[in-house]
Amino acid sequence: MKKLITTLALAGLACTTTLHAQTVDPKTEWATKVVALQQGPELERLVSQLADSSTQELIANWAPKLGANVAKAQQKKASEEMNAELKKYADDASNIISKQVSKVSADVLVPAYTERFTLDELKQIASFFESPAIKKYQTTAPELGNLFIQKLVDASRTDVAARAKQFDAAALKIVGSKPAKK
Repeated sequence: MKKLITTLALAGLACTTTLHAQTVDPKTEWATKVVALQQGPELERLVSQLADSSTQELIANWAPKLGANVAKAQQKKASEEMNAELKKYADDASNIISKQVSKVSADVLVPAYTERFTLDELKQIASFFESPAIKKYQTTAPELGNLFIQKLVDASRTDVAARAKQFDAAALKIVGSKPAKK
């Protein structure tokens, strides 16, 4: 009987230790919550920008090859096929990057938040992100950002185009207008 009680007591201690080991630190829980609350339309836009950036690298690499390697008569068809492949690539790149968001957030952001903020500060940050005003801001931020960008492009278009003409004139002096003799 004494052995049974000792065995039960040890088993209870082991369960308590296991439960305690499995309990997540409150700071980590709150840091995880803050990271999750931050992920919204702006993160989706970042993922899209990263995928678009890698797509632009492919375009920069393959556009000259398309012009040089494909007969003029076939360029329209080849261009359409390349655009279809680029669309597939961009969608795949976006999905690949999106799948890494949770892992990288957990591996990088959660520990960074737990290291830099107290539990009380994490709770305050979570409350901030849960507020109706911030939720509304997160929803409208992409639209407002696009509006700003469009107006900025419109306001600077003429001056940038004039500067591009200056660049073209300088580049023409450097490179010349005729192909080099080979």
